[in-house]
Amino acid sequence: MAITSLTGMKDVLPVNQESWLFVDNWQRLEESMRRQGRLYGFREMRTPLLEMTELFARGVGDTTDVVTKEMYSFTDRGDRPITVRPELTAGLVRSFIEHKLYALPQPTKVFGIGPAFRYERPQAGRLRQHHQWSVEVFGSQDPATDAEVIQIGIDLASQLGLNGLTVHLNSIGCPVCRPDYREKLKDHFRPHLGELCPDCNERFDKNPLRILDCKVDRDKPFMATAPKSIDHLCDECRSHFDGVQRHLKSLDIPFEIDTGIVRGLDYYTKTVFEVIYPPLGAQSTVWGGGRYDGLVETLGGPPTPGIGFGMGLERVLLTLEKMGLALPPQPPLDAFIATIGDAARSAALPLAARLRRTGLSAELDVLGRSLKAQMKYADRLGARYVVILGDDELARGEAQVKDMAGSAQHQVALENLAPWIEGQKAAAEAWSAAGDRPETQPENGGTHRG
Repeated sequence: MAITSLTGMKDVLPVNQESWLFVDNWQRLEESMRRQGRLYGFREMRTPLLEMTELFARGVGDTTDVVTKEMYSFTDRGDRPITVRPELTAGLVRSFIEHKLYALPQPTKVFGIGPAFRYERPQAGRLRQHHQWSVEVFGSQDPATDAEVIQIGIDLASQLGLNGLTVHLNSIGCPVCRPDYREKLKDHFRPHLGELCPDCNERFDKNPLRILDCKVDRDKPFMATAPKSIDHLCDECRSHFDGVQRHLKSLDIPFEIDTGIVRGLDYYTKTVFEVIYPPLGAQSTVWGGGRYDGLVETLGGPPTPGIGFGMGLERVLLTLEKMGLALPPQPPLDAFIATIGDAARSAALPLAARLRRTGLSAELDVLGRSLKAQMKYADRLGARYVVILGDDELARGEAQVKDMAGSAQHQVALENLAPWIEGQKAAAEAWSAAGDRPETQPENGGTHRG
């Protein structure tokens, strides 16, 4: 029986079968995320896939679905409880504490890109192995930081061409005002315990806010009349929430207050938000996050405010696909070396190596194809130029170079091949940027001896 990938874990391929599983698109998206992070002063941090299980039980919350139902956990050979990370934030916080980054000038602005693992029913853009762009700021309580964290994601989406996204915003208070709100929720839901799902009955005593996030009970009438967290904020939380809204307006970022957002992890305080693309249906949240002012202290660090979000790469790529948008293609192959004769075949590998050392991408035939088959293969690879090298050309120290975008063919000395291709590329890119690239290159206009 053939061995296949595990359910909910996808291969990302070098061929464009499904655009969201095409590796070029992943690379382009990750490049965009890293570039966006640099623009905002964020530095990349990489943490291990494996962490102590206690990190997530304490940080994410031992009453959350992530911890109680979805984690991949095991005991290793050292008899230690280990978990494959279900999200990136807790690991980034652990690293922030372990390496005493809090001793550096604050705030600390970091991001991580990588896989996370949750055992749940696979859905569109929600896989058991999924990938996140996790953006985090430690050390600032300023509501302007909340707005900036929302803005970095919106700016990325705008650059990708994503439109029709809506920012849904809420505040769930802090340890000062939340206990009173919890009691108000319990008073509201107590008469309806018989109507709540088994999970929500468990949440009632441990974490009643999680009832508001229930996908089973969300359409029941008593859910719509539940007390709203923004009606029970303390003065500090109210002022902070007003500040976040004020800064978002100053950035021209449209948003709507959505009191149903509580997020699924226990570490959130004050600001929580989700960015939604409705056509995705049940899985319409493209990314979300919020403030977690107590998390660093909970995990053993000094009191340090924090805020961040996790953006699913799969969800972004599916949204782009839904909108009919394409990421910029990878640069084409610069040169394919097609050979005729044994001597030319022997010379092709060192010639390709010389081109590669100058920064040009190069491929060559290694299957002994005919020249016609090599030309077809070069076209399939999207090569800019085909360097045709026969035994006679090799003896003269030159090659025939065919421009695959037109009909021109040139004779170029082998010693000048790399600078010639670089010059042609530069000219073509300049013409393309000007929007008036001619079909052929007039200064060469046909056969050219380099």
